[in-house]
Amino acid sequence: MKVVVIGGTGLIGRNMVTWLAEHGHEAVPAAPSTGVDTVTGEGLKEVLQGADVVVDVSNSPSFADDDVMAFFRTSTGHLVDAAKEAGADHYVALSVVGTDRQPGVGYFRAKLAQEELIAGSGLPYSIVRATQFFEFATGIADGSATGGVVRLPGAGVQPMAAAEVSAAVGRAVTGEPSGGVTEVAGPEVFGLDEWVRTVLTARSDPRPVVTDPRAPYFGAVPGPEDLLPGPGARLSETTLARWLART
Repeated sequence: MKVVVIGGTGLIGRNMVTWLAEHGHEAVPAAPSTGVDTVTGEGLKEVLQGADVVVDVSNSPSFADDDVMAFFRTSTGHLVDAAKEAGADHYVALSVVGTDRQPGVGYFRAKLAQEELIAGSGLPYSIVRATQFFEFATGIADGSATGGVVRLPGAGVQPMAAAEVSAAVGRAVTGEPSGGVTEVAGPEVFGLDEWVRTVLTARSDPRPVVTDPRAPYFGAVPGPEDLLPGPGARLSETTLARWLART
């Protein structure tokens, strides 16, 4: 198949392009750096010509509430229209576990709006919701640090390796459209604070991680299970310890 990967030069997109090529598909990365801008629509018609599947693993350059909502509404609207015009058989998008449980988080509201646009598009579609990536732990620490101290709640998380997120999205691409949401997650449950503390320690990062039940995550305080997948989630294999040893 010809698969166009929107956001194909980012962390997940690069891995996806490789995974799809290894499985015998023509994977075309699309991003502003390749002349494709989903916000303006520039280059979409050209890159989607002859596409069997459109995959959206792109992300907003700004996480400010209004910016991220505008990005996903505008980008998804352009993509849906272009995918219809191209006659694509399947639209696949990457989303986030917990998107429908945290209305106080602007990013999650925007992702839910994206999902609703796709579901209402009339296109055959699959949405893959993933948990946090191992690779994002240091960035979470950076965003939660004040005065050299990282404050995070102990809410449950089930993070996974980015490469396995890409493979999960790849399996959705090569399968039949689900017409709904599939959740994927890592094999282990941690507290958000515990996970980030473990990664910082392994990286010899001296910043202490303080457990604070009132500390926000992406602007809101998550409940104990708000970031955890449901019982039907597909679990990846790589543990945090194994990932840290590899990286």
